[in-house]
Amino acid sequence: MSLINTVVQPFKATAFQQGEFIQVTEASLKGKWSVLVFMPAAFTFNCPTEVEDAADHYAEFQKLGAEVYIVTTDTHFSHKVWHATSPAVGKARFPLVGDPTHALTRAFGVHIDEEGLALRGTFVINPEGVIKTMEVHDNAIARDMKETLRKLKAAQFIAANPGQVCPAKWQEGAKTLKPSLDLVGKI
Repeated sequence: MSLINTVVQPFKATAFQQGEFIQVTEASLKGKWSVLVFMPAAFTFNCPTEVEDAADHYAEFQKLGAEVYIVTTDTHFSHKVWHATSPAVGKARFPLVGDPTHALTRAFGVHIDEEGLALRGTFVINPEGVIKTMEVHDNAIARDMKETLRKLKAAQFIAANPGQVCPAKWQEGAKTLKPSLDLVGKI
C-alpha cells in the first residue's frame, strides 16, 4: 500500500540539532513543509555524502518554508558524535533524528528487518502532515537533493494551484498542464 496522500502517523523521536537534543513528533511536521530523508545508519560511506548535499542545499529548503530531517536507525547520541567527527555531517544544521526502536523506519515502509537498518527513502510532507512524494531505493544509490528540491517545489505549486499538473522535468516557472479531455492523445 502506498503512503502517498496519507497522514503521518503519531511518533516521538529524539534528534541532535545544533548542539542540543530535541524531541521530534508528527506535530513537529505540521504547519510547514517537511522533508524526511531516511538513511541506513550513521558512520557509513554514502550517508555522509547525502547529509553534506542536504546541508549544502539547506538554505534553499528553508527559503521554501521546509525543514529537513535526516533519520537513521542510530541513537541521537550517535548522531551527536557523527556530527562532531565527520566533516561532511558537521555541516548539518537540521535535525539528525535517531530511530533506534525502528518505529519510524517501519511506519514509512523503509525498514530492513534482516539488517535493522533503513533503505534510502525520501518523503515530502505538506503542512497538514500528508505525504505528497516518496522515493525509496537501494542503499548503494545515493540521492541528489536538487531533485528533492524540484519535487518539493512541484508539490508546493500543485498545492497552490489545484487542477494543474507538473509535467516531466518541470522546473519552477515552467508551464504546467491542466488535465482535460482536449489534451488526451495530443501531448
